[in-house]
Amino acid sequence: MITSTLFMEHFYILDDGRVRQFLIVGEDQALLIDTGFPDSHVYEAVRKITALPVRVLLTHGDIDHTGGLADFGGCFLHKADWKLVKDPAVHLEPLAEGDTFSCGGYHLKTIEIPGHTYGSVAFFDEEKGLLLSGDSVQKPGPIYLFGGWRNLDLYIESERKLWSLADKVKTILPCHHEYPIGPEYIRYNLEDALSLKEGRLQGERHPVMPCNVYKGSWTEFYYTEQDA
Repeated sequence: MITSTLFMEHFYILDDGRVRQFLIVGEDQALLIDTGFPDSHVYEAVRKITALPVRVLLTHGDIDHTGGLADFGGCFLHKADWKLVKDPAVHLEPLAEGDTFSCGGYHLKTIEIPGHTYGSVAFFDEEKGLLLSGDSVQKPGPIYLFGGWRNLDLYIESERKLWSLADKVKTILPCHHEYPIGPEYIRYNLEDALSLKEGRLQGERHPVMPCNVYKGSWTEFYYTEQDA
């Protein structure tokens, strides 16, 4: 069951306890960031808040962010993640660096941050200092970095890119785990990812998933050596 919380003016957080989405309600349309798992019933939660037309943006293409797409019909998603959307009936629009979406007094600028997936993006409202980081900045994780559609080197470069903007960031809203968090977690995730890359973290086999668990000073990663 989704809990809907009015977090800021016109800005709702939708959370089913596993993953969260963000809904901005404007005068003539709404903007939804991510659509949850197939069983999250995000569409129903959105319709309890607004009857306005909804434009959907995706932080990336993992199933816990794309699962409700069929209910909305289409979305904006970085082309590098289009292959992760398996439903051919879903209409995909390209999303790229610098694309800006305005709604309800918010102006979300797209920042390409590949690594967690090749098509991962963040959305940043510089005026409000609000960063929607998808799965790429978290406290404390785990951050998934195993499998054929993830890349640790790109993740590190993307965290460096986000850290270059940290003086403009006041609030980070990740899609998993604790929120809100501060911009210092960009640096924490970056430092722990560098420790992972340099072999300074000891891994233990995950009991279920095909990966190892690595715990840094602040961040936990799911990763395998073959993805190095």
